[in-house]
Amino acid sequence: MQRFAFRRPPRCASLKTQTVQVRHIQHHANGSKLPPLVFTFDIDGVLLRGPHTIPAARRALDMLNGANPMGVKIPFILLTNGGGTHEEARRHKLSSQLGVEIHSNQIIQAHTILKSVVHKYAEKPVLVLGGRNDVVRKVAESYGFKHAYTTLDVLAWKPEAWPFHELTPEEHASTKAVDFSRIPISAIFVFHDPRNWSLDIQIALDVIRSRGIIGGPYLDTPKPEKPIELVFCNPDLLWKSDFPQPRLGQGAFRLAFQAVHEALVGAPYPYVQYGKPTTATYKFAEKVLRDRLEEIAGGRVEEMPRVYMVGDNPESDIAGANGAGWPSILVKTGVYEEARGPPTHTPTYIAEDVEEAVRWAIDREMKQK
Repeated sequence: MQRFAFRRPPRCASLKTQTVQVRHIQHHANGSKLPPLVFTFDIDGVLLRGPHTIPAARRALDMLNGANPMGVKIPFILLTNGGGTHEEARRHKLSSQLGVEIHSNQIIQAHTILKSVVHKYAEKPVLVLGGRNDVVRKVAESYGFKHAYTTLDVLAWKPEAWPFHELTPEEHASTKAVDFSRIPISAIFVFHDPRNWSLDIQIALDVIRSRGIIGGPYLDTPKPEKPIELVFCNPDLLWKSDFPQPRLGQGAFRLAFQAVHEALVGAPYPYVQYGKPTTATYKFAEKVLRDRLEEIAGGRVEEMPRVYMVGDNPESDIAGANGAGWPSILVKTGVYEEARGPPTHTPTYIAEDVEEAVRWAIDREMKQK
């Protein structure tokens, strides 16, 4: 974990010098009004801490719902490196926790972006990793992957594939009966944090080294012509739980996999990385925001309002927003601790909490009018 130390600036002082283009409230034919700004929020450490709602979150959401000097509702989406469940299930839980209605098209989880690539693999067998039992398989199928398999399926097929784990009755009930010697796996998608690193690393290596046929002969080469595509959805090395110290995340699993692959084959394996702070994820988020705004406006939105990112992690939230050209606001209610030093990526502003972040952004826009 990066250690940060930061001297807090005067309240409402900008940390980054930016030329701010003036934007105005947009009026649309259906009677809707779009404000000059919209928000993208991280969830954990900004709105929630563990299972608990951060008190400032509800006050911030009240402002977005119209209790602000502009007198309009301010649209927002949620952008998280978390996942492991369907967006619809997540929205129900978040709506209950936050006390406001959250729609599924307002939530971008680490793996939501896979909806944009499903057309390449909709009809092909793929291996999906992460989460408990077959939950991520069901998420993958809801996205349009018609032939998604898990490492538990492999273990049910041949327990000797990894003899150090015996399937529980619950795990066995979640498996599909498959003969993997006849199923060429085309890609591996790490949807969520794996629960059994050793099993998942072993089976992923089997897929890659045998060019898709689990149990087939290894065809090792440092630079294969047509490699099995390997996709990770969350680069976070660490994440914050209720435990006093940060826990290892999917980024640590990727490093472990690559270390083993390099030791066996002589080179790391090529892979695709999604999740904050990647450019692909922020471009995807901007498209989701635009779609959301056009739904509200009832037609095309000519000028995109300014997008403010509010997050607690300089490495993912702030780095990604800065790269996307969004104003970034770092809050002190999660990963970031000012006593540990300055953030490695400089935000536009540092706020005590999400309520101050929203208030500052609105005031900033009001001053531009």
